[in-house]
Amino acid sequence: MTESEQVPLNWEASATTTHPQVSSSLPAEVVTCLKNARFLHLATCDDLFPHVSLMNYTYLPSTPFEPHPTIIMTTNPSSKKTLNLINNPRVSLLVHDWVSHRPPTTRAPDPDREGSPPSRATRSSLASLLLNMNTSALSSISSTINGVARLIEQGSAEEKWCKERHLENNTFGDQAREERGFFGATQNARAIEEGDGGASCFIEGEEVRVVLVRVKGGRVADWKGGVKDWSLIEEDEQSNRGRQSMVNGIS
Repeated sequence: MTESEQVPLNWEASATTTHPQVSSSLPAEVVTCLKNARFLHLATCDDLFPHVSLMNYTYLPSTPFEPHPTIIMTTNPSSKKTLNLINNPRVSLLVHDWVSHRPPTTRAPDPDREGSPPSRATRSSLASLLLNMNTSALSSISSTINGVARLIEQGSAEEKWCKERHLENNTFGDQAREERGFFGATQNARAIEEGDGGASCFIEGEEVRVVLVRVKGGRVADWKGGVKDWSLIEEDEQSNRGRQSMVNGIS
């Protein structure tokens, strides 16, 4: 099913039992989010508590090794999330395409408590204009994605291919330098000047493990509290569902 053939998702109240859209391809809204966002949040879990990590990622509709929608990430082999993935490969991802910077509050100054962010964080510059822009004018949705993760075999052709695609997708060049000019120097300034935003040290190292998440389903939510649930199935399974809904060739 191509993107132009996708049936639009239906918004429903988040407090009700929803009716997920079942399809063999990702909803267009989810694809747009994945193509536009810079980072996503990865939630893994051990036996007790969830663990959330901010991640660089690469979304691909398929790979030479996987015919399914796939999300590539990399991780330190000794990290908490890696240990969680080994014990429990089920993950949730959160990605959104709105500006997440928190503007200064309008509350009266309190000498015992600074605002969040403090008033001194405001700037009379283009950066301030962009940061304090009404986020609803830019976007209004976020997407939760559920899937199953696996660590790719080290030294394999699949690992090499995925690392190359992931590094290509997270090398930003001039844009990263422009962002540094807007928002000031950071701890990653040297890496940013080299053009990759610091991504190479998290992707190219021999000890870095490549994580692939096979997408299973999820939920799109808007800022008004409406939701759209969706579930991903194989194309042949979708065909079988269509045949089962027909009696004597009539739906």
